[in-house]
Amino acid sequence: MSTYPVAYDHIPAVDRSRLTVFFRFITVIPHLIWSFFYGIAAIVVTFIAWFAILFTGRYPDAMYDFVAGYVRFTMRFTGYMYLITDEYPPFDGGEHPEYPVQVRIPPPPANLKRLTTGLRIFLLIPVWILLYVFSIWIQVVAIAFWLVAVFTGKTSQSLIDAVRFPMAYTARAYAYGYLLTDGWPPLDD
Repeated sequence: MSTYPVAYDHIPAVDRSRLTVFFRFITVIPHLIWSFFYGIAAIVVTFIAWFAILFTGRYPDAMYDFVAGYVRFTMRFTGYMYLITDEYPPFDGGEHPEYPVQVRIPPPPANLKRLTTGLRIFLLIPVWILLYVFSIWIQVVAIAFWLVAVFTGKTSQSLIDAVRFPMAYTARAYAYGYLLTDGWPPLDD
């Protein structure tokens, strides 16, 4: 069991709507557009927060909440886009405990390490390499999800299990990349 401060969990759909699965590439378009603009704003806020952390050792609360919301939104959207759930995701970054894809992000830490924050761009290189590999993994499983769901109307437990680990790592990598935590994202579920 990991003690990493950012936790991911999902309750995937087992019985699927063949129609919504088949046309998922169309139903995600509004979220793709919103994600683009929300993502730009999150990058700008993270860049400004980077300076704040370097000078004060703290992530400003409002900025932290905004970026944490973006990470939650992105993981919910990713879960919907890659067929982990059939429930249409909300457009905001709130916690939404009723939604089947959950990312729990703790309140901002009292102090962040200035050195690791300052060097984060370099420390992220291996994390982004792993994230790239895991994104391919998730996409391959999503294709399997799509095929199985369209033809059978269900999702197998083995596919659900196959996607949990890379999704958990993705949530933790995003939190690390957006400076929400100092801890290196672990390779455990």
